[in-house]
Amino acid sequence: MVAHAYTVAFDGVDARMVEVQCALSPGLPAFSIVGLPDKAVSEAKERVRNALAALAISLPSKRITVNLSPANMPKEGSHFDLPIALALLAALDIIPSDKVADMVAMGEVSLDGKLTRVTGALPAAMAAASEDRGLICPTGSGAEAAWVEACHVISAGTLLEIVQHFTGQNVLSPSRPGEIPSDGSTKDLRDVKGQERAKRALEIAAAGRHHLMMVGPPGSGKSMLAERIPGILPPLSPLEALETSMIHSIAGLLTEGGISRHRPFRDPHHTASMAAIVGGGKKAGPGEISLAHNGVLFLDELPEFQRPVLETLRQPIETGEVMVSRANAHVKYPCRFMLVAAANPCKCGMLGDASQACARAPACGDDYLDRISGPLTDRIDLRIDVPPVSISDLDLPSTGDSSATVAQRVATARDLQTARFGSDAQVRTNADLSGHALEEVANASREGRDMLTRAAERFRLSARSYHRILRVARTIADLEGSSDIHKHHVAEALSYRLPASKQV
Repeated sequence: MVAHAYTVAFDGVDARMVEVQCALSPGLPAFSIVGLPDKAVSEAKERVRNALAALAISLPSKRITVNLSPANMPKEGSHFDLPIALALLAALDIIPSDKVADMVAMGEVSLDGKLTRVTGALPAAMAAASEDRGLICPTGSGAEAAWVEACHVISAGTLLEIVQHFTGQNVLSPSRPGEIPSDGSTKDLRDVKGQERAKRALEIAAAGRHHLMMVGPPGSGKSMLAERIPGILPPLSPLEALETSMIHSIAGLLTEGGISRHRPFRDPHHTASMAAIVGGGKKAGPGEISLAHNGVLFLDELPEFQRPVLETLRQPIETGEVMVSRANAHVKYPCRFMLVAAANPCKCGMLGDASQACARAPACGDDYLDRISGPLTDRIDLRIDVPPVSISDLDLPSTGDSSATVAQRVATARDLQTARFGSDAQVRTNADLSGHALEEVANASREGRDMLTRAAERFRLSARSYHRILRVARTIADLEGSSDIHKHHVAEALSYRLPASKQV
């Protein structure tokens, strides 16, 4: 008799169906697993054997063969323990084989029969729903998987509970979706004294998902400003929350048993490797740019990052996805993030203060910022100087709007963009607009278009720069509730693109 169970193997954020076949045949007692298993899968036989012994179930004196089909697909991870155990129990006629075949199973089995939470429950539930099957998983993964409403999710704490469920002794209730609550620690923009121009740039960047770079001396508030961006961003839409949570599920970051509606904020250290930023490693896992999908990627001390690491960001910024290619894997991950970068004006950071600047000023500033290539800089929509705040200003009352007030304006602008783009999943914000689509929605006045054309000719702006300025102007107009782009919208967009010395 051959019993069948089903589980999944992960290819990036995609879960591919795997059939677990278990056969008992005459011969010398043995327990073998075939079908390209990795070390963790091969060791499942020992965990399953001991877990069944803990349930007082002894294996027969026969040859036990477990095949993982398709055989040419690599199988990795401890989540194969549970489907192997269920296929073996079905082969032993302890649980009904037809009920097992109707479910997709995943979970690590301890030696005493307890089920341990595994990563990837959310994409596994989506794969199960596409096959019109249910999902059975450990208790720690049930709340995450239950967000897929089309999938009937059952979670259990032990292997014994699953046996009792399939035999009708104690039927388990369906899992209910969980959501990670807000920790209430959102930082407010009113905590930042001064820097009104920088706050305005943050609002524009948040409204249109534009990339932003801040340059200023140490202590001017660059990191402080960046940390307050999550407080002005709108919550994730249901589709965005599902996309983001699938990546975090693969990476094992959904530790609370549910998914979050808060946009991710990732701030890797400048010593991070290319694999950590872009993705890679033995299993070609997601990197920081994918973990920041639909959220913010904050790169502090941008020139200190390795040059090859920074150059790999150029294509993901344009396409919103990254292909992680390794010798044993080729995996595509989404990475539609908002890049926020911060840098000192020079290596010592005191370029603007003649009394403290080093002897190499101003050449040291050019050398330091030249570590950021021109093509990467060209992809950044907003560039602002963040001057130091005087000590006397720190004693003044807070000025400007709170994060809640700014968030309302940002949400209104985002709603206008959503209504404009409709159900197009590829264009959600103004930053996603291509050249043709941008021309259709720009609606620039003659004066605004003439100003942008003169600036492009005078400063020899690239076509990419031209379109990025137009996108920013579209966002500024959206913040004002204007259907057309006027001259002052273009002028403000140009002010964030051109150095102060070139602005007329």
